[in-house]
Amino acid sequence: MPAADSRPPAAAPPLSVIIVCKNPGPKLRAALASVWEQLHVPTDLVIVDGGSNDGTVAWLESHRARLGTLLTGPDTGIYDAMNRGVAAARGEWILFLGADDRLVGDMVLSEAVNWMQKTEAGVAAGEAAFDDGRIYKLRSQVNPLARNFVHHQATFYRRSLFTENDGFDTSLTIMADYEFNVRLWKNRVRFKPIPLRIAACGSGGVSDSGAWRGYREEITVRHRYFSFGRCLLWDVLSVVRFLRKKLVRLGK
Repeated sequence: MPAADSRPPAAAPPLSVIIVCKNPGPKLRAALASVWEQLHVPTDLVIVDGGSNDGTVAWLESHRARLGTLLTGPDTGIYDAMNRGVAAARGEWILFLGADDRLVGDMVLSEAVNWMQKTEAGVAAGEAAFDDGRIYKLRSQVNPLARNFVHHQATFYRRSLFTENDGFDTSLTIMADYEFNVRLWKNRVRFKPIPLRIAACGSGGVSDSGAWRGYREEITVRHRYFSFGRCLLWDVLSVVRFLRKKLVRLGK
């Protein structure tokens, strides 16, 4: 009878980076390069490809040795893919990086882990800078009624939160990350800002499209957790933001 393996189980890495994609083109290579160049922190890299037909899957397979986990095949949308990535992740913390985003500098994850080791918060959020000049960061006083208050490209979640609070609501196609953040906030999970720029992000994604569906989902999420009276002003502001963006696009 063979001897039992007495080796202790491998320690979980401090961080998993999850990238979901479908037909991302060459931008994905820059996103992955920014993860591969990270120094002083072991990173569990999870790629979830929703059935690309632009050569991405073959390219990923050719770099299989550099990927922690590669999941390919159809999904029901971005949040289904993100849930699949969470199920495969092994890190204590999770960062969702977009296929057209990249980490800022080769020490950013190491520095982020140092900050996260000092906090008991469940969510630690840095700064996301978009290529059209917008910069987003977590305010010290969170207002979950206003709109999504953290951007996932710069936000680290304890993996245990997805077990304790369930994953992303796949009935939402654009604002499930907002719903998840509000759900955590309502469940008294602490959000902690960290003074680091985490990601440089591409603009023009689904949530940037200005489609009414995104604003409608934002309003739906708001009413799921707050009373009609508390939501009314913010609902009006959501409609104003939609109309303003539509007018700007018509003017171009």
